[in-house]
Amino acid sequence: MTQRATRLLQLLDDLRRRRRPVRGAQLAEQLGISLRTLYRDIEALRGQGADIAGDPGIGYLLRPGFLLPPMMFSEEELEAMVLGTRWVASHADPELAVAARGAMDRILGILPEALRLQVETGGLFAPDWCPKTPEPWLPTLRRAIREQRVLHLAYADAGDRVSQRTVWPFAMAFLDDRRLLAAWCELRGDYRHFRADRVLGLEDAGRHYPQTRHGLLQRWREHERIRQRD
Repeated sequence: MTQRATRLLQLLDDLRRRRRPVRGAQLAEQLGISLRTLYRDIEALRGQGADIAGDPGIGYLLRPGFLLPPMMFSEEELEAMVLGTRWVASHADPELAVAARGAMDRILGILPEALRLQVETGGLFAPDWCPKTPEPWLPTLRRAIREQRVLHLAYADAGDRVSQRTVWPFAMAFLDDRRLLAAWCELRGDYRHFRADRVLGLEDAGRHYPQTRHGLLQRWREHERIRQRD
């Protein structure tokens, strides 16, 4: 999705949540854009069929009735999404938890009233019975996976022996009580799994790893299949 398309969705979400007109300057400040760009974005949304009332200097209000292209979900699909986002909100790092709640709010915003009420009053929850503060570097690990960045880790093994590792992170598992990082370890010349709670420190190595994340993931899966057979 392009940067402008993302911004238009954010603007539409903001307008959808408001019940009173909001001034263009306030919207522009929230989006980090100029007032002139905001005016162009408003006209772009109007061109797509959004019934946005208002003018410069007066404020803007999205009238009811405008929907994005239809998104139809079965009851089971909705329950799965609700349960999944609630699990992420209670088990992941704060940034990912906020993103999960934002995604759910966006889905709720385009559901018919009856379905929205069903989701909001549903009885599926994913509480964390053993709360544990997420490791502070989880966002950095997730970004490194997404952007295919090499990391330097200070890592303590089960015997509290500390080693310095240079790794190519490509996957992370969020379990109930811990987070596991899957990566290619330059020191060992092989795939290794690292517990996030045993990472003592990390820094970006300033480079991308030379292979694709997709390729690393495929070879890791094959590696795990062979290991389990043996």
